[in-house]
Amino acid sequence: MTNTMAKNQQVFGSVVQQEAMLRSLDKRDSPTRMDYPTQMFESAADWENEIERVGASAWRVTPLNERCDTCTSLSKYFVVPCKLLDNELKKTFAHFQQRRIPRWSWHHQGGSDLLRSAGFQTNTDPDKEDVSAGVLSLLFGRAGWEWGRALHDTATPVPNEKWLSNLEATRWLDHVRSCLKKASEVSMLLSERNRSVVLQEPEDRDVNCLLASLVQVLSDPYSRTLSGFQSLVQKEWVSAGHPFMQRINHFKQSDKEESPVFLLFLDCVWQCLQQYPTAFEFTESYLLALHDSTYNLFCSTFTHNCPWDRIRGSQRHSSSQTYTPINGWRDIVREKVLLNGDYKSVEEVKSAPPTVWEWSLFYHHSRRQQFRNPLYRIRQQAVLNGNGVMHNADKLDVSNACNVYLLSKGVLVLQSPFFPRKSVTVSKRGGRRSQSVESLLEEEKQLRSNISSEQSMADLLLPLCVAPWVRLWTRCYLRCATDVQGDNQRPPVASLAEELKTLEDKLKKLRVNSQDQRHNGSVQSDVNGVSSSPYR
Repeated sequence: MTNTMAKNQQVFGSVVQQEAMLRSLDKRDSPTRMDYPTQMFESAADWENEIERVGASAWRVTPLNERCDTCTSLSKYFVVPCKLLDNELKKTFAHFQQRRIPRWSWHHQGGSDLLRSAGFQTNTDPDKEDVSAGVLSLLFGRAGWEWGRALHDTATPVPNEKWLSNLEATRWLDHVRSCLKKASEVSMLLSERNRSVVLQEPEDRDVNCLLASLVQVLSDPYSRTLSGFQSLVQKEWVSAGHPFMQRINHFKQSDKEESPVFLLFLDCVWQCLQQYPTAFEFTESYLLALHDSTYNLFCSTFTHNCPWDRIRGSQRHSSSQTYTPINGWRDIVREKVLLNGDYKSVEEVKSAPPTVWEWSLFYHHSRRQQFRNPLYRIRQQAVLNGNGVMHNADKLDVSNACNVYLLSKGVLVLQSPFFPRKSVTVSKRGGRRSQSVESLLEEEKQLRSNISSEQSMADLLLPLCVAPWVRLWTRCYLRCATDVQGDNQRPPVASLAEELKTLEDKLKKLRVNSQDQRHNGSVQSDVNGVSSSPYR
């Protein structure tokens, strides 16, 4: 009987929490609800705006997948070369895995372009090789997610003496270094060498999302703003069909495809933020909030595997529905309207599920104030025109694209023509051997010395990829540890603001005390003067 009562109390408590959450959804700060304008890339207009922002005049938006029937895992709209007609484009889908053809992602001001593509079908691959991923292959297996479980051990009361060794066995920081280094190499090709790059992955839904977005963070100042970064996540992750439900595994149904690819991307961005603290408009608190929001089931952003799945999900459920173990799915808004007798406004009250970018629904104003970096140095060129568009930049000629590099299986391959039958390897992966810190630093110096003095002062960020610059994100992974709880509960910016406020209060008190003392001194002098007067 006691157990039954305890279960009922627990269920009632969960229902109360869910209904309180729904009540908070009704209290919206503004009609737009978005603190920072974000391109959702769900319409052709969003893609047109992106093309115009970066000055990619050689590319166009195609509605070939408008009904999601050509490729269910791609967005309804994507960008292809202007010279390529839709009739010709239809013939290429069958040659790529999951029918994910090469598509445009970003345009550099010098004229180069970043593209992404799935791997060839086995019977059409020019090299006739296995299509399994060669770069960061652990991301698709269990080894990558063991990192999360190793971090979870820190929350247990009993200290685990093997925690550091378990953490080292996951090679998580090696993955972070590999992503930063590969993204830097691609950024160098795009900026300094003015070469276009095609990112190729077997399914084009994991590593390509990470590298394409990370390259833009390093190369495009607009992607380092709050609005630009959120639009980047929408473009390269949500709209590109990253399987969030399978990789994050919200309901813990099966861990076969569970892998923290998006969380790895956030870690890489955090590493860049530590090395370039004035280049980002957002803060570590913002990245932490985004990290935690990946588990928010009230939002539609990270709860689907592709745009088509998201469309079906929005048709099936609304944001006013909640699930309880006893009553199943309940529509709180519909029940409230029916009880009040207002039958006409039932469909009007229901709205689309909120996105994670509607921060005012989930975070207090004081917390949202911590998202903006006070050290951010605004560059006029970045604010007005993204990455400083040069509309007369060289255009990529697809018919004779001799300057296109293909990043596939961890190797950069020169392409001529666009997808040739044979290729020449530009750089090869060296054998795994231990290197000293001095040799690693020498590699970093050589990488940075390849940039001209003019380019080094421009928009490109090249993070250092060796220890001690690549560090553990303690405020994220060790937030349950005792020695970092204080830092996690009181972010640096907030603590600095509070300290400044305390100093201001002390200054005000000192001013009041000094004024009182001067006032008392003048009164006392007046009294003394009256008492010593000869006419008294």
